[in-house]
Amino acid sequence: MTQDVDEPRVRYEKRGRVAYVTLNRPHVLNAMDLRTHEELGRVWDDFEADDELWVAVLTGAGDRAFSTGQDLKERADRDRVGSAPTTFGSRGQPGWPRLTERFELSKPVVARVRGYALGGGFELALACDVVVASEDAVFALPEARLGLVAGAGGVFRLARQLPLKTAMGHLLTGRRLDARRAWQLGLVNDVVPADELDDCVAGWVADLLRSAPLAVRAIKQAAMRSVDMPLEQAFTTHYEWEQRRSTSRDAVEGPRAFVEKRDPVWEGR
Repeated sequence: MTQDVDEPRVRYEKRGRVAYVTLNRPHVLNAMDLRTHEELGRVWDDFEADDELWVAVLTGAGDRAFSTGQDLKERADRDRVGSAPTTFGSRGQPGWPRLTERFELSKPVVARVRGYALGGGFELALACDVVVASEDAVFALPEARLGLVAGAGGVFRLARQLPLKTAMGHLLTGRRLDARRAWQLGLVNDVVPADELDDCVAGWVADLLRSAPLAVRAIKQAAMRSVDMPLEQAFTTHYEWEQRRSTSRDAVEGPRAFVEKRDPVWEGR
């Protein structure tokens, strides 16, 4: 089965405050070719710019894979015609900056993972803020077995998100993690049966939408920027989204709603 040339590689749907981003190549386990990256780049640009959107959910079409990463058939074809070799990062390539390098993306992204999340697919999940997986999810960075490296951040993020020896074991061998083990190691927020996956994701989305959007952005920026800082430096660093939050209407609305025993009404300003 092949994909219709006019069919988008990425489905992008806005429902209220939520953007749903679906990798749409199920016939190749949602492997990402250069056109996929081009489409994803436009999606993330729009998501960040649209103030009506507060949360994104990233997933893969079908029930077999979130994504198996780079389209290796396309990679082999490009190697045959002498395309330049690639290394860490995607600067100068289609879709740059990709999600794995959008270090200042201010809104939360939830990964909905069903089936395989391998190579670049796992790297996408590692770059998300919340990961919800079905029990049949499988994670791995098999690049070493292919003469490659996990250049979309897998080498760096796995070594930061796991104990170093555990990360190195998986990076150097490509060994797989099942969903339960990934949860035990803290890479996944929830693991549920496949038929409960959508409900679980919806629960996380609902909780995120209950939080004030500027507070969410401020927290995300402060946490991600300061994670490697000494604590004293973290306290004294200037965070743009915290400045916006601290002077916002929402910062007044939250305490007022608490005192008045009602749900707050967030404006995002």
